Amino acid sequence: MTEKTRKKEKIPRQAMPEQEPDVRKHNFDEVPLGYSKDLAMLEAGRCLNCKKPVCVEGCPVSVDIPGFIKLIKEDKLTESIRLVWEKNSLPAVCGRVCPQEAQCEGLCILGKKGDPVAIGNLERFVADHERNHGAGELPPKAASTGKKVAIVGSGPSGLTVAGDLIAKGHEVTIFEAFHKPGGVLVYGIPEFRLPKEIVYSEVNFLERLGANLQCNMVIGRTVSMEELFEEGFDAIYVGVGAGLPSFLNIPGENLIGIYSANEYLTRANLMKAYLFPEYDTPIAKGKNVAVFGAGNVAMDAARTAMRLGADTVRVIYRRSRDEMPARAAELHHAEEEGIEFYLLTAPTRFIGDEDGRITGMECLKMELGEPDASGRRRPVPIENSKFQLECDLAVIAVGAGANPLLTQSTKDIETNKWGYIIAEPETGKTTYKGVWAGGDIVSGQATVILAMGAGRMSSISMHNYLTWGW
Repeated sequence: MTEKTRKKEKIPRQAMPEQEPDVRKHNFDEVPLGYSKDLAMLEAGRCLNCKKPVCVEGCPVSVDIPGFIKLIKEDKLTESIRLVWEKNSLPAVCGRVCPQEAQCEGLCILGKKGDPVAIGNLERFVADHERNHGAGELPPKAASTGKKVAIVGSGPSGLTVAGDLIAKGHEVTIFEAFHKPGGVLVYGIPEFRLPKEIVYSEVNFLERLGANLQCNMVIGRTVSMEELFEEGFDAIYVGVGAGLPSFLNIPGENLIGIYSANEYLTRANLMKAYLFPEYDTPIAKGKNVAVFGAGNVAMDAARTAMRLGADTVRVIYRRSRDEMPARAAELHHAEEEGIEFYLLTAPTRFIGDEDGRITGMECLKMELGEPDASGRRRPVPIENSKFQLECDLAVIAVGAGANPLLTQSTKDIETNKWGYIIAEPETGKTTYKGVWAGGDIVSGQATVILAMGAGRMSSISMHNYLTWGW
């Protein structure tokens, strides 16, 4: 180990300032407050600038991580964000919601003996600095090719394809079914984790580059895929996500007061029910709330319920903490805010009153057996362990299935038995000539950055097709 490396290891990882838990649990303002320039430069100084940066291998869109961090350290912030933009059109989003601990930071050399470089925090810093203090200059793009591309869905994969293909000189139109762009970034992720102004700023960046955005357009209903080709589009990318709610399929699930996480979070986020009555969107505000599941969506729902005035919020999960798929930071924030975890617990039925409203639930205690197909240990019921909990609002956050609206109306796109679009793993090509697909509609529900990685892969294949016909 060199003396330089020893010195960098002695610099502690710089914690990002945050709202205090007792304050933030009562508001929807963003929890982490961001690095100051001094903190960012101090953290950037920890980077070893490895000759073989394995952190880049952990990034699904291959951002030049040591490069942009080195530019931060040198106080070249405009150059730094431009370098990030070469690979990532949504750095302010990724800096906030990517699971860095399992990707770039998980491979950081410093992390082998101590804390890895805070790559996500630095990406967020340089993106926020450009938005707040930059001159608004746009990166260069290639001359027009005369080719037109339709992108169906304005979530992370679609926005990535848009950014890539605009830079290569193609004309891009983004079709979004909702009244606001952003996909899961606006309907799924709460304001306190990803402020919507951040998403709209990133989308506006693409519009300034030349993207044409059309909202309230349900492709497969308003306009068919065939009609898009008839209108002169040369290629289409499908990134409609996995928005079909999954449920528990237990007795009483049709009682009043039981939401899918999709509906609950869409009402709160996209439709701004948390600002009622300023926004006239009704949402149930339970006092004893139960959230089923243990991923990031479940944490978002639980923390939203707390902010909407719940006295108690319980996360019910049938496995142990070690199997919880949510980011470590989200679990930590939820615990700080008073969310209770009922682990190794499975619901067996919901209980209601004479008016058909939920009043409680019956649960069963579990223990872990052998691993199942997911690689996690299978939960096994413990005999004679039933118990009941009070509950006047339940949110089901156990995953989501393939959105069927587009695929059911497009016969030339093949899907698998679960309804997900079949696409070539290395290119994103579907069975419909001239159509690519990626993100959750292909992979099933996954992370923002993996959807972006699928978009990046598809955009390369689409550019080859538009340029050379292959």
